[in-house]
This record gives sequence, C-alpha cells and structure tokens, in this order.
Amino acid sequence: MPSRNIDRWLWLAGIIVIVDQLSKWLVLAWLQPGDSIYVAPFFNWVLTFNAGAAFSFLSDASGWQRWFFTVLALVISAWIVSILPRHSGEFRLSLALTMILGGAIGNVIDRLRFGAVIDFVQWHAGGFYWPAFNVADAAISVGAVLMVWDQFAAGHHGKGAARPGHGERS
Repeated sequence: MPSRNIDRWLWLAGIIVIVDQLSKWLVLAWLQPGDSIYVAPFFNWVLTFNAGAAFSFLSDASGWQRWFFTVLALVISAWIVSILPRHSGEFRLSLALTMILGGAIGNVIDRLRFGAVIDFVQWHAGGFYWPAFNVADAAISVGAVLMVWDQFAAGHHGKGAARPGHGERS
C-alpha cells in the first residue's frame, strides 16, 4: 500500500513557488520591460510579460486567456493534490507531479498579480532565440519530462497496468 503522506511533496511544491516568486521579484527590481543583459554567449537575462501560455501561445488574445489559464492551472493543481496521496511513495511520479504543481501555482500568482507571467531567462544559439521562461516554467517542463520518463519506465518493467489509477480497479 503506497504512503498517503504528501506533506514532503507539498513542502517541495511550496519551495518551488518561493524560489520562483523570489527570482521574479529580483528580476523586477533589476530590469525594466524589454531590457536584456548579456550573461554568456548562449544566455541573457530579460524581462518580459507573457499574457499567453508556453511559447507565448495566445499572448495576443483579447484578455480572456488570463482567466482561462488561471482556472486551468488551478484545476490541474487540485487534480494533482487529489491524486498525489495514491502515488506519494512513487518517487519519480510524485516528483514530476510536485514540480508541475509548484510551477503552476507560481505562474498563477503572476497572472493574478500582473495579468501575465513574468519571464526572464533567455537562451540563444546561432541567432536563434528560445522564448523567455522562468523558474515555474522550468519546473513544469522538467516535471512533464519526468512524468513521461516514469510512464515509459513503468511500461518497460511491466508495472504500467498494475499501478493504481492506471487501468486497474482498486
């Protein structure tokens, strides 16, 4: 029977939110919108406000996307908190869910405070610039990769069908 204690995972999600918000606070204190500070040949600090989703998807919409993405992130966060007790003993899956949770909440705070998400990390190479992102975005991305990895690893070990919530009735 998996552990139902999710306290450590909620603490980690809280730490992700705090690191995300502190990093954004520092960026807001140091940069003005549109500023770009060279850090390395592949990396700049910038300050942008993204009203859309990943890769600025829907950032030019009329404003409805702020509330859509806020509600979507809150629904996903509630879902994660509801399923985490069933998987709290599965390290990789719980870590993935926790990273997504922390990142989602970090970006919800921005949407509620500013109407957009603060992005400030910009990678580039050979004249190609990756869209700016933040700590919350990085946590969500790493969490998604871990979740996919967990699903492939579970399938390769024959555990995919035996995991609660993955096709088996408990």
